Amino acid sequence: MKELVDPVRATPNAGEAIRRLRVASGVSIRRLAEQVGVSPATISAIENGKTGISVQRLHQIAVALGVPAASLVEYPTTSTQRRNVTLSSIELPTGNWREFAPLPIDPVLAGAIQAFVATGYHGASMRSIAQFANMSVPGVYHHYPSKQALLVKILDITMVDLLWRLQHARDDGQNPIERVALVVEALALFHARRNDVAFIGASEMRSFESNHYRRIAKLRDDVQHLLDTEIAAAITEGGLAINHPRDAGKAIATMCTSLVQWFQPDGPTTPEQIAKEYAQFALRLLGYRAT
Repeated sequence: MKELVDPVRATPNAGEAIRRLRVASGVSIRRLAEQVGVSPATISAIENGKTGISVQRLHQIAVALGVPAASLVEYPTTSTQRRNVTLSSIELPTGNWREFAPLPIDPVLAGAIQAFVATGYHGASMRSIAQFANMSVPGVYHHYPSKQALLVKILDITMVDLLWRLQHARDDGQNPIERVALVVEALALFHARRNDVAFIGASEMRSFESNHYRRIAKLRDDVQHLLDTEIAAAITEGGLAINHPRDAGKAIATMCTSLVQWFQPDGPTTPEQIAKEYAQFALRLLGYRAT
């Protein structure tokens, strides 16, 4: 069956981007081919620009590499529209997915995060952002053309960090059940540790302009797709019995993302403890019983 192609197109250097991200993630051509379900020769041809690639296949490759699919596609724009941020310019995280180094944010972004958490996107102004950043308003505009550009950059950095953590957590698993548990642990740990940017992501989707909304929503879909894929594998290979796996996947994801509404990192339960508990909650929801 011919693959359906969404109304987006691969960037001219998509193959080059795939190769760069694959190498940065330490994934071999053979491993990537196995995860995507094609031959190593096909992956090699894609990376060398010798064969076309559908957006559906790009999505599969992005999930396998743990990067946003939007980093390999571009959305059609009019002459008056332009993207303020390109994901390829965002630094990929390194290290252990359970460790949380500071995000690559500049003082203006840090001020915007504080302002958006304090008053919400619509309640914040460029003046209040400048005050949080300890800068002048012209200084803020020198770095970012609009409040929307700040919101987009915050979410791009956030989603790159989240997807990288989920992919590396998944790869640490030795079997389907363990991979589900680790993905859920990573998702919960992210929302407990990065609660400020995670809160913005959970509460401000309605604040994106339409072209940015579609792209950020696709990144969120990448997260759900990664989790759903591991749940499906656990059901097939791990012997779990559940009638509605997609509903379970959404429930598990919502359980993790809602941590930003109530969890206090300085409370009696540590982020690491709550993340491991949520992983066990998820397995029980899926019908797993340890023997």
